[in-house]
Amino acid sequence: MRKRIIRPGHEMGTEPEGYWLNLEEVAEVEITSEDPDHPIEHALVPGSSSGWRAAQPGAQTIRLLFNQPQRLQRIWLHFLEPDRARTQEFVLRLSPDHGETFQQIVRQQWNFSPQGNHEEIENIHVDLSRVTLLELAITPDIDSQEAYASLQELRLG
Repeated sequence: MRKRIIRPGHEMGTEPEGYWLNLEEVAEVEITSEDPDHPIEHALVPGSSSGWRAAQPGAQTIRLLFNQPQRLQRIWLHFLEPDRARTQEFVLRLSPDHGETFQQIVRQQWNFSPQGNHEEIENIHVDLSRVTLLELAITPDIDSQEAYASLQELRLG
């Protein structure tokens, strides 16, 4: 029998298990904006609790440019929105040639509601080889340009 002790209040699936790339070592990051109190490192480096937040409202892009081509088998995204009802869309794309061409991996919409659905977790299983660039485009509210994009965590394995 295998068992694991979890801390009180731990919700299944809110902490990714498994092997994850050390993004600090294997990639450079490009972002369209960031709130100084919520830099991108807070979403990409394990151990931070505040996540990333854009400095301005509207659509935002996060790009990971890998030092060497990577094989990806899993992409784990965690979004939080406890305060505002909105429909968010994100698109994940990859490039095998440093941004010359792109291939869409997934396009997903999610309805956030402070009374219920305030968290979105995506655990995407893929088999991608020779990835040189991964792009995450976030439209925080498809009906308004007033919402701020945020990302609690991004892990790649």
